[in-house]
Amino acid sequence: MNIKNISGAGIGLRRGLVSPFQSYGDLNPVQFMEVAPENWITIGGKAAIVFREFAEKYPMILHGLSLSIGGPDELNTTFVKAVKKLKDEIKAPIYSEHLSYCTDGGQLYDLMPIPFTEDAVKHVVERVLKVQDILGERMALENVSYYLRQPESEMTEIEFINAVIEGADCLLHLDVNNIHVNSINHRYDPYEFLDALPTDRIAYIHIAGHYNEAEDLIVDTHGAQVIEKVWQILEYTYKNYGVFPTLLERDFNYPPVAELLAEVSRIDTLQKQYNNSQQNNDQQAIL
Repeated sequence: MNIKNISGAGIGLRRGLVSPFQSYGDLNPVQFMEVAPENWITIGGKAAIVFREFAEKYPMILHGLSLSIGGPDELNTTFVKAVKKLKDEIKAPIYSEHLSYCTDGGQLYDLMPIPFTEDAVKHVVERVLKVQDILGERMALENVSYYLRQPESEMTEIEFINAVIEGADCLLHLDVNNIHVNSINHRYDPYEFLDALPTDRIAYIHIAGHYNEAEDLIVDTHGAQVIEKVWQILEYTYKNYGVFPTLLERDFNYPPVAELLAEVSRIDTLQKQYNNSQQNNDQQAIL
């Protein structure tokens, strides 16, 4: 289920990358970008003008950081309405959020894991449905990395994700790096996990780098190059479930733009490889 009007490989437009991107010029093969709406909703002046220039050139996905979809506080519908306004203004194809929470009487400034319980499923589903009512369309939820499993869990991570997405009838924002990170930290097979996800609901994909704290502990940082094991999960996804719009995340420790584009180019190459493979299979089926 590709996002309407989005295809190919993309990259996150972070504030620290705006000037380097402008100076570099042609960002080929970038075909779309992604921003955190919190960083741009209230921005004005020259920064707003520059942002609109990028939004006119590239389809711009909105990927939120602070909605706290699983949080105990009242849903911030004012923020959702502001997201919708920005989304309409720049014709953003989709709004996605993390399947986590980041508020509890105040901003926690981190993405916390939601307890894997039936009550939590109901809570999240109700909130997602409210968001989708305001947006007038389905949103996407990203599978997140987490480091401690909440006590008194009643289901597994995969059961929780599937129950929320099915109950809310929303889309899946697939992060293949988070699958790898969690597979190491919580000791499960990443491919079995991916196979169990509702892959027919994938809207788009994230790929990113991380930090190895220890052999059995990986921290999802988005501050390094993508490793081969994560590229392999992406390729497995394309091979088995189809080619989806895929975005490179890099949130700090920025290398030269050419190095970022080399990773975007690798996404592009894989996409072309598996698109061509699918076309060949389709032709053989016809014959």
